[in-house]
Amino acid sequence: MQSSERWRYKTELPALVYLNAFRVWQAVGSVPRRCTRLRSQSWFLRIRRWILSVRSKSPLKISFCPQEHDVETPYGKVHCTMKGVPKGDRPVILTFHDIGLNHKTCFDPLFSHEDMQEIMQHFAVCHVDAPGQHEGAATFPQGYDYPSMDQLSEVLPLVLKHFHLRSVIGMGVGAGAYILAKFALDYHTMVEGLVLININPCAEGWMDWAAGWAHAMPDMIITHLFGKEEIHNNHDLIATYRHHILNEVNQANLHLFVKSYDSRRDLEIERPIPGGHITVRTLKCPALLVVGDSSPAVDAVVECNTKLDPTKTTLLKMADCGGLPQVDQPGKLTEAFKYFIQGMGYMPSASMTRLVRSRTASGSSVTSFDGSRSRSHTNEGRARAHTADNQRGHGLAEAPAEGSTDQAVPKSTEVSC
Repeated sequence: MQSSERWRYKTELPALVYLNAFRVWQAVGSVPRRCTRLRSQSWFLRIRRWILSVRSKSPLKISFCPQEHDVETPYGKVHCTMKGVPKGDRPVILTFHDIGLNHKTCFDPLFSHEDMQEIMQHFAVCHVDAPGQHEGAATFPQGYDYPSMDQLSEVLPLVLKHFHLRSVIGMGVGAGAYILAKFALDYHTMVEGLVLININPCAEGWMDWAAGWAHAMPDMIITHLFGKEEIHNNHDLIATYRHHILNEVNQANLHLFVKSYDSRRDLEIERPIPGGHITVRTLKCPALLVVGDSSPAVDAVVECNTKLDPTKTTLLKMADCGGLPQVDQPGKLTEAFKYFIQGMGYMPSASMTRLVRSRTASGSSVTSFDGSRSRSHTNEGRARAHTADNQRGHGLAEAPAEGSTDQAVPKSTEVSC
């Protein structure tokens, strides 16, 4: 075997490191003496092909370039972006955005955050754009019947089939959270867990609908995404998202998506009765409900929490956070997501540092550990805190509080950070 062949097969560094090193060596014009042949473009290409072949056979292979797909559905093509390579024994993180946004403007700040990279080493991510909402989308032809929220949830099994996926961990915001919840209700075997940001499980009231259409489309969406305080004080953020809404989403298609969301039906979910034998319609998978404390969606998210199984649901109310937690505080949300994933049995060695937890009775006040403030989550009144009891299958370790509650009262985990 020639020396160059021995060098190629005896290397112990990752192939990707070598590839990047070759590029640097070429750029600076200084190649190590043992690799002088790499100055030749043909040798560089041969090494690159060898590295790619090694990567394709590796069980740890990672696709660093997003793969864009148009998935055929009864409602036209749905644009999806896959980042990473799905692992056969693990679900894929599947995201769905809110109205006025697409997967980039909704989720890039979160998935670009340095703390999220640890998660992305373990899970592939599939971003789903609602029909006609991705960048550069063409205007739908006249007479096109835009899918309802129920129909959009029926698109997701087709997405999983297209990518040969068995199950997902869903992450949705606003309209996307509603769609993922509906998907989980109808196809519970395909969903291992849900992160629902700003979810509203109820149908839109006619007064809310009329009030919304009294404003121009961008203004209506801004008030849907952000709280009043945020709109008045954070002018740069609002200007950025107003620009996104006006320039990065097809306006005609956006009107159709907004109309579909405003016409949504009530999810008709109910909280199971402990020890009851009556089957109710509720989420069967672990769910993390997330909302900023100044978000316009606070009341809706809290109401949703009261309708879900308290043994499988965690409510995360983020202090000093606006309408889009994944944009405003991506680090804290990533930390909570890691705990959530750990509770599902994945990433047991992930490092955790940020959150302080408090388990409370469902519908209770939750103390913010950022300061001495406390915030009432619901109108049900102030419930008593209780000491740590049997730890359930969430990865959120509890900090015991003083006092106790009747053990017959259903418990849910509520977190303030």
